[in-house]
Amino acid sequence: MHGEYIEQRNGGYYLAGTRISLDSVVYLFHEGQSPDAIQGDFPSLKRAQVCGAIAFYLDHQAEIDRYLEETERKFEGCGIPMSQANPSLWERIQKARAAVSPAKPDESRA
Repeated sequence: MHGEYIEQRNGGYYLAGTRISLDSVVYLFHEGQSPDAIQGDFPSLKRAQVCGAIAFYLDHQAEIDRYLEETERKFEGCGIPMSQANPSLWERIQKARAAVSPAKPDESRA
């Protein structure tokens, strides 16, 4: 699976012709960041690349969400919890999860 703006290599998804992972864009998108804000985090990208990555994600959301979950499980299985190995990424994942499925009033997030 690939598109004009996305390519698969080394077992992951990347913005074509870059070393920037689709994961990075998706997590920021889940946080509610606009394409312009995401581009601000990755100044080497053109706005069209960011929008293309978001469109690719939306067109393949179920598959990419499964891929992100599998990647997270593999990363956590390496022995060092993601929350310790990469706190910034862990925080983004947690924010994205909260944005996708907010907790019910009687549920607590620990």
